[in-house]
Amino acid sequence: MSLLAVGLSHRTAPLAVLERAAVGADDVPKLLDELLSHEHVAEALLLSTCNRVEVYAEVDSFHGGLADVAAVLARHGGWDVDDLAGHLFVHHESSAVEHLFLVAAGMDSMVVGEAQILGQLRGAYATAGDLGTAGRVLHELVQQALRVGKRAHAETNIDAAGASVVSEALADAALALGGLRGRRALIVGAGSLASLTVAELRRSGVAEVVVANRTPETADRLAATVAAAGTPARGVGVDAIPAELTAADIVITCTGSLDTVMTTSMVAAVATPLVICDLALPRDVEPAVRELPGVTLVDLEDLADRLRRAEAGTSVEDARTLVAAEVRRYLATQRSAEVTPTVAALRRRGSEVVDAELLRLSARLPGLPTEVRAELARTVHRVMETLLHTPTVRVKQLAEGPAGSSYAEALRELFALDPHAVSR
Repeated sequence: MSLLAVGLSHRTAPLAVLERAAVGADDVPKLLDELLSHEHVAEALLLSTCNRVEVYAEVDSFHGGLADVAAVLARHGGWDVDDLAGHLFVHHESSAVEHLFLVAAGMDSMVVGEAQILGQLRGAYATAGDLGTAGRVLHELVQQALRVGKRAHAETNIDAAGASVVSEALADAALALGGLRGRRALIVGAGSLASLTVAELRRSGVAEVVVANRTPETADRLAATVAAAGTPARGVGVDAIPAELTAADIVITCTGSLDTVMTTSMVAAVATPLVICDLALPRDVEPAVRELPGVTLVDLEDLADRLRRAEAGTSVEDARTLVAAEVRRYLATQRSAEVTPTVAALRRRGSEVVDAELLRLSARLPGLPTEVRAELARTVHRVMETLLHTPTVRVKQLAEGPAGSSYAEALRELFALDPHAVSR
């Protein structure tokens, strides 16, 4: 079995492709089930955010596993596998571990250092756990990745390498409007991105926040947290969006909808100037809105290049160094764990040989005094332990290196250890 990471991100695919590949929360269970229905996939986790769709899988072969995962992603997006292939990244074994650790640390995000990815990864892990698609391998890997992500944010200044996508979008909005203080804001969506948005808007001094969501009760809860912090806020249903647009100066959309939420005709009917920040994937707002007079549209495509170029500074290098060390430590631990069954089998073989010889001795010398027999047994076992101590300790040390598995294989060959018995 081996670890495989396959997916698309803002680094490998344009926004239009990412939109088609995006997986809504309701579709995640279906895709995970489909992944595990393929013969080469034993475990699977799906991470889908505003700028990535990634599958982490434990597979029984690289090529078979890659074909299975690519087929599921292609079917979901409505592509032929060959059409999708040019946009996919593929990482195997140690490279897959490194990629996930970098993702968890915010190093692969559109805004380097953003911390939201940690919550998204935690959510994807919880879903895979609840559905039973994450087994021992992915449990250990993701738990370690989450720990690495926390370390990167706690022990380096990576958070300062860039603000969140929300901060960058609102900075553009403030520039277009001459500031956000005293403005009225409409937020469409009530998830984690919306929560980040209302916090930023409140700090910017907006006069009022309206949260629109398909579940009004959810919108009310988010609005209540804003109001409790001192900024007037209220929640409404999505059917109130056209009316709320007429009083808004800035609109931020961040739903998980696969359909358009805000049409050109809807926006054309309101007064301007108006700034719309579309932070959803797929887009919530029709691109043609950009052509309306007095309307400024900021979306992920506008932000992507600028945010990618922002990767710089000592904090980024510190975080990369930390991640690299954690990858080496994780891989060494895994390789050491892999050789443990072989070491156990070798010691078991030694004990079996010793016990067989002591039994033969008992048959040949039945009158041997009990205390002599016990001392002989202790002596022979000590000899066996002494002979095996150095090679078993050394093979564990060697197993932590890049070619670690070869030493365990050598032991199995030299002592004719049964691989199946070792596995058991």
